Amino acid sequence: MAVQYHYGEFPPEELDWKRLIPVIGPASMAVARYDGTLSAVPNASLLLSPLITQEAVLSSRIEGTQTTMGEVLEYEAEGESRAIEPGKKADIQEVLNYRRALNASVKMMEDLPLCQRIIREAHRVLLDGVRGQGKDPGEYRKNQNWIGPHGCTLEEARFVPISPDRLPDGMSAWERHIHAEAQDHLVRLAILHAEFEALHPFHDGNGRLGRMMVPLYMFEKGLISGPMFYISAYFEAHRDEYYDRLLAVSRDGAWTDWCLFFLEAVRQQSEENRHKARAILGLYEGMKPRFTEITRSQHAINALDRIFSQPIFSSGTFIEASGIPVATARRILRELREHGVLDVLLESSGRRSAVYVFPELLRITEGR
Repeated sequence: MAVQYHYGEFPPEELDWKRLIPVIGPASMAVARYDGTLSAVPNASLLLSPLITQEAVLSSRIEGTQTTMGEVLEYEAEGESRAIEPGKKADIQEVLNYRRALNASVKMMEDLPLCQRIIREAHRVLLDGVRGQGKDPGEYRKNQNWIGPHGCTLEEARFVPISPDRLPDGMSAWERHIHAEAQDHLVRLAILHAEFEALHPFHDGNGRLGRMMVPLYMFEKGLISGPMFYISAYFEAHRDEYYDRLLAVSRDGAWTDWCLFFLEAVRQQSEENRHKARAILGLYEGMKPRFTEITRSQHAINALDRIFSQPIFSSGTFIEASGIPVATARRILRELREHGVLDVLLESSGRRSAVYVFPELLRITEGR
């Protein structure tokens, strides 16, 4: 029989803080160490942008998309000229929409606290032009939904979220909890994430939005200095436990167990994020003198920044986005290729630009 939403049990009246406190400390310290690295990265939003793409790939993969970061960046580089089968194109577009939705949310947070309005706008962007576009983008559902095997009936479902008539009140309570006084912000974030998934307020995109809320909340509460935290790798690696722990919140009131799982995810991903950020920063600092030596150009650092922001790119995009004079930009790309810094994925042909890859950065970002 399907597990039903936990009416009247949000927020949880009590948690087992004796079990949580020993785990909160290591998670909080790991976040602080990661933020220390984040703060040391110059122009972090640019240098770490490949990590945001990788987060979008992994969060979407949990929902069943089948694409890689390399495929996403190749598609971006080649644009509409690339022949690609429709299913793969739809997967890639969902990943690109995730990134757009996150950026739109951060922009709105310049004027608004994290709230329902931001969540609805993020949902609208997330579903723009993709498979869920017919499922009321930006609007809460008016019908009962359920979670279970593909094509299952309500009776065969694994979980039945809150009823549509009680959803507006449920979302209002969720929003109030974002801004209520918190004994610990990471525990509060765990509860908010679980509650959002249980409410399942939209017909599609709930999982991705719930995970997107993690960096947004951490950024708003000052736990990290920029909205760059990548938690989906842990959830994807522990997918069955992730869903089981969420389900147990409604079935058994197992809020503390869920919080323990979430805090361990935060701890491990903070270390992983820190490791990647430090590796990217180290690569960047190491490449500064190399780019200058290879290119012998005043535009060397500009070129370096552009390539770090998009490790797979077309020569046309590079020339346009960098603002480097065309002849100089082409010479820089040629010399970086000759010195083994860049590889060519696709040679230029007619009016089609060549597509380049910066393999060292891609390896770090994908954790290879």
